[in-house]
Amino acid sequence: MEYILLFFTGICATTLGTLAGGGGLISLPMMLLLGIPVHSAIGANKVSNTVSSFSSFFHLYRKKQLSFKEVYWIIPISIVGGISGGYIASSLSEKNMYVIAIGLLIFAFITSYLGKGNFTGEESLRANKISIPGLYGIGIYDGLFGPGQGTLMLYLFSYLNIAYIRAVGYVRLATFSSCIGAATTYIMNGKIIWPITIALLAGSLTGAQIGVRIAEKLKPRLVKPVLRVVTIALIIQILVNQIM
Repeated sequence: MEYILLFFTGICATTLGTLAGGGGLISLPMMLLLGIPVHSAIGANKVSNTVSSFSSFFHLYRKKQLSFKEVYWIIPISIVGGISGGYIASSLSEKNMYVIAIGLLIFAFITSYLGKGNFTGEESLRANKISIPGLYGIGIYDGLFGPGQGTLMLYLFSYLNIAYIRAVGYVRLATFSSCIGAATTYIMNGKIIWPITIALLAGSLTGAQIGVRIAEKLKPRLVKPVLRVVTIALIIQILVNQIM
């Protein structure tokens, strides 16, 4: 029964994560509720995110909705950002990490009303003075804390006037890049409970394919309202975790 529940948890979490980020809102609390040790729960998430993120990206790449030549540089920036965030995390208290997370999410929420981007643009993603520090900073956040990484990245691509379906593909590639190192670390440290991880992974792969197909049909004008709802939910979850 536990494995079936984890399978459907993976579907729901990754469908949401693909569309607007914030899949951890569903998967991590559910695993902790089932009594799974926190490091094993995070490790299961990282492993499943690595595989499911790549599957979403590959689906869009195969359909020629995006070009690898345009986005290959995301990979090293996300990896270095994740490593930097992990290093910084060792010198910060948990309380300060929560403050940073809430501050970034509130900032993203406010700028979503100020910015003109609405995911209808056809700009190409270029390495410039906004995209490089933006992606690197979000990579640091992912390594430092994690929840909301995909949501923050979608806000960045909206500001850069990137079409929604391409933004989804770029976010999934960045998530794959930042998670692969973390997943390897958890595996090498023996933190992975494989039956649980495989059940979540199977659901995540299914959710990734559901999510990317919904994204292909989702009207761009609906994306920002969904992002704002997910952002508020993330802020509430972080505040509740801090209080408890």
